[in-house]
Amino acid sequence: MFKYILIFRFTCAFLLKGHVELTDQMEESQIDDATYISEFTPQKGSGPVALSVTRGKQLISLYTMAQNPNMTHLKISKPVVLPPLWVRCDRSDPEHTCWLGAEPLKNGNKITGISFHIVTCNADKTCFANLEDLKKAHKIRHRSSIVTTKGFAQYELIRSTTLEDTVVESESNIYVDITWNIVDTILQTPPLTAAAILNIRLESGDPRSPVFQLHRELQFLLVLAEGLKTGVTEWPEPLVAESAVELVKELLNDLKNKLDGFNTSVHKNDKVQCDSAAVDSSIKSLFSERGDLDFPEQLWCKMRRSVASYQDLVECFTLIIKSLEHGEIQPWIHQESSSLLSKLIQQSYHGAMEAISLSGVTPIQMLLEIGLDKMKKDYVSCFIGQELATLTYLDYFISTSVELQEQVHRIQKLHHMLEILVSCTVFLHFKHENLFPLMQSCIKYYKENPLNEKHVFQLPIRPAVVNKFYQNDHAQIWRVEINSGHGQKEVKTVWQLSTNPPVEHMTSNNLEVLCDTTVNGNTEETMYFITMANCSQVHFT
Repeated sequence: MFKYILIFRFTCAFLLKGHVELTDQMEESQIDDATYISEFTPQKGSGPVALSVTRGKQLISLYTMAQNPNMTHLKISKPVVLPPLWVRCDRSDPEHTCWLGAEPLKNGNKITGISFHIVTCNADKTCFANLEDLKKAHKIRHRSSIVTTKGFAQYELIRSTTLEDTVVESESNIYVDITWNIVDTILQTPPLTAAAILNIRLESGDPRSPVFQLHRELQFLLVLAEGLKTGVTEWPEPLVAESAVELVKELLNDLKNKLDGFNTSVHKNDKVQCDSAAVDSSIKSLFSERGDLDFPEQLWCKMRRSVASYQDLVECFTLIIKSLEHGEIQPWIHQESSSLLSKLIQQSYHGAMEAISLSGVTPIQMLLEIGLDKMKKDYVSCFIGQELATLTYLDYFISTSVELQEQVHRIQKLHHMLEILVSCTVFLHFKHENLFPLMQSCIKYYKENPLNEKHVFQLPIRPAVVNKFYQNDHAQIWRVEINSGHGQKEVKTVWQLSTNPPVEHMTSNNLEVLCDTTVNGNTEETMYFITMANCSQVHFT
């Protein structure tokens, strides 16, 4: 933006200097180049810079002059089509102008005119619009006999707020954008025949999430991955009182006392209480406890809650390997398990195990591998069980052909998709017909992009699916467009009410807003901003 401003300023000033009959205002403009530069160049850390309306109009005039083919005295052989120009204004004028804009009108490569825009933000309650008055004013301004209207409303369905004892506010939210033709009244509730887009932006880690326990399990996996990468592991506080060594001994003793390892594992599965069993009761039907935990997975559930040091890892795996070498246990494992421990167990069936040195990062890698195997099965079991994806379609996320760090990264993607699935199921009560296309969209995105919890996933839906969540609420944004003309001669008048400032350069010093103290029956104060946008056109030919 500022690059274009400076280019326009110096280009137009140079053109004006070539004109002999300069007015006093133009001469002053030339002398004050340094002043312009200081105004147009943002100071370090100052944020967006806003100009006075007078300065903004001067800039728009220079922009227009530089492209007007009728300005023959400027000796421009062929005017260059410049990008659209938008000037931030400080709202110091009576109309509270916050933007001035201009863009060229073209016929092929020929500039035929300029379209001017003015955006104001005025919270005077007497300015609260009447739709018929807006339409009448538009017809008079643009000499139009026929106008059309188009409505837009945005409602927040779910928004995370700052939690106690937290520093960073979550930016998670789910909101719906609704558009429709033929607006009847200002602040009209959108009709059910409107078009709607659901926008989903969710960040993992909210303690109120129904799958928060799975998030904690994932965090432990990330601790191991970081330790494997850097050689330094910051062990979290254990979640149980018993030590990891004691829990592993109990598991091994139970296996030693049973002849049938499979039946024992199934029995122990109830006692182990894996993390998928700790999910919120509201999603039991969605993410149910797996009943097929093999020995490494049971081991993961015990150790991930109790390991407090590197030495714990070494002692636990030493006990396990000795039991395997002596033939004291023959635990069952999933056929597709790929961890080093699973390979050792397979070898123990034949009485020939390779020697493993439990030093360096090997113990960390062993625990990381069994955690990866277990969590992959958890997520895949959920998506396939809900008929939201096939194993083939999920192969990218569970592939073992990539390095461990990349496997961890893909597990994070699976968890993010699960967070989205759960939120839409539990809070919005979505059915399969909506969940399926949403999950397909998420899977496609994450096959092509890195993990990005700030990404907004979109889903076209029918307003009837979510209208019960907003029908008695105020919209965060409500807007009406009044249009007339066609093609390049189309002109618009826009009226908007929003709960957030319409422009980022509005500061707390110049905010004048409407306030509602009875929103949703609560005695809370909500700020509203009224924005108006008008346009006009000047044709050169």
